[in-house]
Amino acid sequence: MILADGVILGREEQSRLLDELEDHINNTRARERLDTETVIAAIDQLGRRLAAGEFDGLIEAVGLSGKIEELRSFTRLLSRDYLKRKVDAELGTDWDVPTVSEAAFGLNGTQTRAVPLGTLLHVAAGNMDFLPAYTVVEGLLTGNVNLLKLPQADGGATIWTLQKLIGIEPRLRHFIYVFDTPSDDVTTLRRLAGMADGIVVWGGEGAVTAARSLAPPGAKLIEWGHRVSFAYLSGDWRAQTHQLTALAHHIVRTEQLLCSSCQTIYLDTRDMTEIEKFCENFLPMLEAAREEHPVEDIGAAAAITLENLTSEIEAMITGSAAEPCRKYRGKQCELTACEDSELTVSQLFGRVWVKRLPEEQLLPVLRRQKGCLQTAGLLCNERNRERLTDLLIRCGINRVTTPGGMSDVMMGESHDGEYPLRRYVRMVNIERPAGETRITDPSLNS
Repeated sequence: MILADGVILGREEQSRLLDELEDHINNTRARERLDTETVIAAIDQLGRRLAAGEFDGLIEAVGLSGKIEELRSFTRLLSRDYLKRKVDAELGTDWDVPTVSEAAFGLNGTQTRAVPLGTLLHVAAGNMDFLPAYTVVEGLLTGNVNLLKLPQADGGATIWTLQKLIGIEPRLRHFIYVFDTPSDDVTTLRRLAGMADGIVVWGGEGAVTAARSLAPPGAKLIEWGHRVSFAYLSGDWRAQTHQLTALAHHIVRTEQLLCSSCQTIYLDTRDMTEIEKFCENFLPMLEAAREEHPVEDIGAAAAITLENLTSEIEAMITGSAAEPCRKYRGKQCELTACEDSELTVSQLFGRVWVKRLPEEQLLPVLRRQKGCLQTAGLLCNERNRERLTDLLIRCGINRVTTPGGMSDVMMGESHDGEYPLRRYVRMVNIERPAGETRITDPSLNS
């Protein structure tokens, strides 16, 4: 499906639309302007109507009934209060109002303005539902025309959401175009990239590399690449049952599919026996959380079963002593106690690495993943929290949370250490012809 001018089109219309799209975009950018308040008002209204259940029947009718609760949780990011705080934090209040510099040092005064980058091509990832719609929201907040390439497994949720948004505020229809073009349709993607002033790419190394190959000269490449996160437990973890339970629920709720999901649980210890004791204590908590949040993906459940059977057969053939790690298997979940300290992506779906990482080794170990670190869920004694938080930040971590809150949204937070909205605008300077005289002394211009 394609969404253009607020209307859903079939794939057969794609070639015609692409032929006309540059003219449509140019006409919009020459004649229309989106102000932030218009965008916020529309998004806030959509969020309130979603939260009130007004669209539940329509959501079920288009086959998205399983997404209703997720949509409702998503609505907090659509509230006026959240969006206004986001814009103020990232761009400042009245960001689009020009500022004036008075004449100084013999130079004329200047006017400085923040303006939209222009046209953004969003190449969205499919690891989080409604993320494709939200990346468009960020582009709208900064007044850009937005071209969105959907991930393969979107299922119609994004087009449905954006079409409802356009229904609330029809002026947005010329600023949103959505394509479900497959990733191997390089010709179409290159045409879309050729219309963009900035390419916003979400995903792993392969997606980022592909976007770089598509970006025409002069286009700004804005990468939101793969990140890895972990929990760090220091001190007496046995006394922190509540926080460990919250961590277990975080692991199975996110299925470890998000950049902020816990992939590895680190213990501040050198003792492998401590790792084994932790696994014995934590596994029942993980199993209990899994009972509340069973694996819904049939393919994932089948893969877990197959991998477990394969592992057991290999152990029978090679002998358990040959296994580099010790596995603690529960129902649809698993802990793996490893002797190394490397931070790696887990096998997902409730299967977590558990490793040793003494405090003095934090920086040398984590720096091996520089540029890929995101969230640390910190569990420690309160007297050590400030010191450990500072150390984790020095290691390259961008978010420090409680273990159970690793994927929770923080008000005004950055994304991977940067404010997205700042990357979607550019600053322009305009000389003020106020009659000020310039310094003509050649020595000052050398």
